[in-house]
Amino acid sequence: MPSRTAISTTDAPPAMGPYSQAIRAGGFLFASGQIAFDPSTGQVIEGDIRAQTARVLENLGAVLRAAGVSYDAVVKTSVFLADLDDFVAMNEVYARYFPTPLPARTTIQAGRLPRNLRVEIDVIAILGT
Repeated sequence: MPSRTAISTTDAPPAMGPYSQAIRAGGFLFASGQIAFDPSTGQVIEGDIRAQTARVLENLGAVLRAAGVSYDAVVKTSVFLADLDDFVAMNEVYARYFPTPLPARTTIQAGRLPRNLRVEIDVIAILGT
């Protein structure tokens, strides 16, 4: 069986179900979707799509750091929006986190996100970069 290692940090929200914050496998990091949950308060943050996107990306940054990488190691993201009308505003915040070349990305409107939030994002990163 291939080697897999769970990555975990208290600087990001804990898994709220039977999954890991991230898994290191085969030279890659597969980070689970993050939502706008503040790990320091244990609460979902209030705010518009910009505030929620920033919190989500801060949470993902914490998971990346726990694995020893940063945003420049990210090669693929998946963005799930509650409403595609938030696309432009989400992009404004998203663009501040990722250096060029930008990662590949999929963005979809989801039927419903956890805790009725507006955005969830997951990432795949290359380890050892």
